Amino acid sequence: MEMTEDVSSSPNLIELTEKSLEGIPYWTWSEIVNALKQCQDFFPTANSSGIYDKILETLVGRITTNSDTSPTGSSSESSTLRFSCDTGSTVSTKNSNHRAWWFEDLVILNSNSIEKIIKRMVSQKVDHVTVSRFLFYYIKCKLSNATSDEKKKATEIVVDLLHSLDRSSMSCKGLFGILRISSSLNLSKCCRSRLESMIGSQIDQATLDNLLVPAPTGMDSLYDVNLVLRFLKSFLSAGGPASLTRLKQVGSLMDLYLAEVAPDSCLKPSKFIELTTALPDAARDSHDAIYNAISIYLEVHVLLSEEEKMKICCAINYEKLTLESCKHLAQNSKFPSRTTIQALISQQLKLKSLLQDTDHLKSFSSSLKGNGCTKNQCNDGEQIILYAKKLDLSVENEKLKAHLQGMQWRVMQLEKICKKMQTQMSKIMKTRRSSPRSSRSLPRLCS
Repeated sequence: MEMTEDVSSSPNLIELTEKSLEGIPYWTWSEIVNALKQCQDFFPTANSSGIYDKILETLVGRITTNSDTSPTGSSSESSTLRFSCDTGSTVSTKNSNHRAWWFEDLVILNSNSIEKIIKRMVSQKVDHVTVSRFLFYYIKCKLSNATSDEKKKATEIVVDLLHSLDRSSMSCKGLFGILRISSSLNLSKCCRSRLESMIGSQIDQATLDNLLVPAPTGMDSLYDVNLVLRFLKSFLSAGGPASLTRLKQVGSLMDLYLAEVAPDSCLKPSKFIELTTALPDAARDSHDAIYNAISIYLEVHVLLSEEEKMKICCAINYEKLTLESCKHLAQNSKFPSRTTIQALISQQLKLKSLLQDTDHLKSFSSSLKGNGCTKNQCNDGEQIILYAKKLDLSVENEKLKAHLQGMQWRVMQLEKICKKMQTQMSKIMKTRRSSPRSSRSLPRLCS
């Protein structure tokens, strides 16, 4: 190493090394990948050296400059991993991109090298969709060919890198895949929180199967409802309600989820209430699904008090129940009587509002005639009124009134029966007091 030109006329080792480094940009792709792997395997401390950085910079530059076609000479060593990773890649079907030629070759690198490569690519404005696709591909391959400690480290690095990308660039399915396989890796709290935050921000793209995550050890319920609640909190804090379409998609998804968890006898009332009230009212056009889920929950949890039942039923917006659901609720003995009255009153208010609209149409038509409207305008007004009459709102109103009267009649009948039973009991008690205790009534043998 200390040889100079004075000692030897031939080029010394330092000069040869410097000359070799100058030629790195002209290396083939396979030479670059293999050199980087050798640096990380045999010279771990070189990861911060000039040699390592020069090779890494050349690799990233080769990826960005050869984005359309693969360079000649791929790594033969990395090709052995392609068969195990190609067929089941999480990202192979989303946003297919022709720049994926380098994915398989980089799988042989460790997570530290991948972290440095991705950070350089992001700084050079490489497409985030391509970067996220590679990270999903890398972690899938890495988790099938690594030790437990290596899996944990790789997962935490990948999650950290994904968290730095644009949320719209990554697959919700891929994030759930990482969540599913990382449940046994004991990830750090920060990593877990970031992963859940990324999933929550695009929970509108999830499916029911994604949400049905088994509850962790020590949790009584069948599914991990706390995880879903954290997803919803992230969605709401990330600005999800700003898009009414996305908000309603999450509302529909939660209706399906509620129907699945409602039959769980171990699900606590407080958690069920949190699930039913987690989203704002605008997330649902109808509350029929919530009513059905609550009906199932009350049927399973028969020991709930009236106060607990009322708290659960507070999640229902009775104005968003259909007439059929209101009729079903009125006959549903599992619900508190006060909820039945609220449902019927809300339907009456809706009917009164529609009737008032009909009266307004009549007055509007009269004003048209009084102001000398044309024949076509008058005919249009009359057709609107005829259509409103076809709704036969008065009939529905009378049905609801009759139903209320029927309920009142049943209450009165029960009160009468109670009074009769009380009278009979008092007579029996008086008879027992007047007769001797030792006497017994004998059967009549003859008349």
